[in-house]
Amino acid sequence: MRLRSLVLWDIRFQARYGFYFLYAVLTAIYVAILSAVPESWREKAAAILIFSDPASMGLFFMGAIVLLEKSQRTPWALAVSPVRAAEYIAAKVVSLSAISLVVAAVLTAAAGVDAGVGTGVNAGDYGGVGAGAYGSVDSCMVLLGTVLSSAVFTLLGIIIATRISSLNQFILWTVPVELVCFVPAILHLFRVGSPLADSMAANPRGPVQICMQTYTQTCTSGSSSAADAVAWLRYYPASVCMEMVSGQVPSPIGILMVMALIGVLFVAAKYCVLNMWGRMGGGKL
Repeated sequence: MRLRSLVLWDIRFQARYGFYFLYAVLTAIYVAILSAVPESWREKAAAILIFSDPASMGLFFMGAIVLLEKSQRTPWALAVSPVRAAEYIAAKVVSLSAISLVVAAVLTAAAGVDAGVGTGVNAGDYGGVGAGAYGSVDSCMVLLGTVLSSAVFTLLGIIIATRISSLNQFILWTVPVELVCFVPAILHLFRVGSPLADSMAANPRGPVQICMQTYTQTCTSGSSSAADAVAWLRYYPASVCMEMVSGQVPSPIGILMVMALIGVLFVAAKYCVLNMWGRMGGGKL
């Protein structure tokens, strides 16, 4: 199978250029950071670390990977081989997601995240605030969120990497992507501007019904802009991925938004890869 061979080739390529060694060192550093963070902040710190590095490593390293492949004239060989652009992209997504998954699992364990959902609160019913806000979080949801985030960032990295000719150019292109993806997700993680978050802070031991009542009253009493911002962030794909990485259960609509984004990015990445191969003198019929 071509896809299996491509995945194994990517894994060997990443091992040869020190990806695994680098992330072994980074993981040890992140575990040390988490051990120094107060326990009350550990879950959020782990979510930020996972989302901003292992989950998004495809965005950060894809430029170097493609430039290294170009230096070895690998795209020229792929352009005239039976390998399809979709297989090339899928291999990149799978191989990088595997590294992200392992690192995320280690950081999740280091943060002391439980294996199951603690309270069973449905995030879709309470403005995206799920079990992570009220009790233990779901490590399976963390890992699923890591895989989906990795797929999104890897596809974005491929789209950018196929259009650049130097690493400096790649870094410049990734800056706006990082701002668009990271800033809303981190704001959503800390519930910035959320009436529900303010209600929970004022009633830390109060029932969920009181929080929802306060939220409804606030939204209907003139704070429409804040409510609209919270609603928008709730379905924003980066925010949905952050919710999952933090162990919360997102709304079904949010998950559909992420899957739709992955589909659109995959099609765009395929188009960009075919264009890159065409510029190198090869193309797929």
